[in-house]
Amino acid sequence: MSIIAGAWAPNVIWHLRAGPRRFSELRSDIPPISAKVLSQRLKELEGRGVLSRAVQPTTPPSVAYALTVLGHELVPALDAIVAVGHKLKAERR
Repeated sequence: MSIIAGAWAPNVIWHLRAGPRRFSELRSDIPPISAKVLSQRLKELEGRGVLSRAVQPTTPPSVAYALTVLGHELVPALDAIVAVGHKLKAERR
């Protein structure tokens, strides 16, 4: 749990599960998150080995974030959490 602790960390992992994303794409995927907080979460997750950061040699430089092997191992756990959330939501209706 400490690996994905922190506000927005599970959301970032969730949106990277399908493949690499640029900062602006992640920002669009998670509208309520501020650029500052997203940047902090990306740095934290990179430091924990959950995602990697690749600078693309373009003009201007572009940065893509992708899940590492550890990050991909966390996806089934997030899938289970989401499934429980959907189940609880359906039961409350």
